[in-house]
Amino acid sequence: MPPLLELRDVRAGYGGITALHGVDISVGAGQVVALLGPNGAGKTTTQKVAAGVHPADAGRLLYGGRDVTGIASRDAASAGICLIPEGRGVFPNLTVRENLWMMTFTGKSREEVEELAFSRFQILKERASQTAGTLSGGEQQMLALTRGLVTDPAVLLLDELSMGLAPLVVEKLYEQVAQIARDGVAVLVVEQFASAVLDMADHAAVLVRGRVEYDGPPGRSLRNELANLYLGSAT
Repeated sequence: MPPLLELRDVRAGYGGITALHGVDISVGAGQVVALLGPNGAGKTTTQKVAAGVHPADAGRLLYGGRDVTGIASRDAASAGICLIPEGRGVFPNLTVRENLWMMTFTGKSREEVEELAFSRFQILKERASQTAGTLSGGEQQMLALTRGLVTDPAVLLLDELSMGLAPLVVEKLYEQVAQIARDGVAVLVVEQFASAVLDMADHAAVLVRGRVEYDGPPGRSLRNELANLYLGSAT
């Protein structure tokens, strides 16, 4: 079976400045791929290209082996690509329940949406009538993640899931991410802090200045090499 998501020799940039210099990334069904690298390495741009949010200047984007280069973000979402960007993206003035009800456009009933959300995160059920803006950072991230899962994605793109959260909260979130992958979803996780994701990733890639400098297993050799990769990006 071909990977559910594949970027081949992708180049992309902003206003004449190249951010990605021939990036190759692939994610298969049931696989968690950690995309690591220092600030400004091109991680978020890679995800935006994968989700049709930002165009590639060159190279190819494939979904399930089918060339979809140039696809619009709306069509990418219809194809099963779900991007949860950095910053959580909940509606702060709506309650948890109302945030979830916004996802009924997928064809699911309010009851089905709530059941999916509350079965994964019991705390959201306890906070159902609370406005999302008053939730803790971890609870807001749980809500954002659940809203994305309601779309039944084939590919889940997560950008800096751990940002600003306590380690125990991050651990709980990534337990859910691992379960999502076991259900057959292809997961590409962007993280600046490798320790947050490497224990549950199946594969890892390290971007430095828009180029993939490591592509392989997330084992001890990568952990030993990360400091050199990150620090080397500044030389």
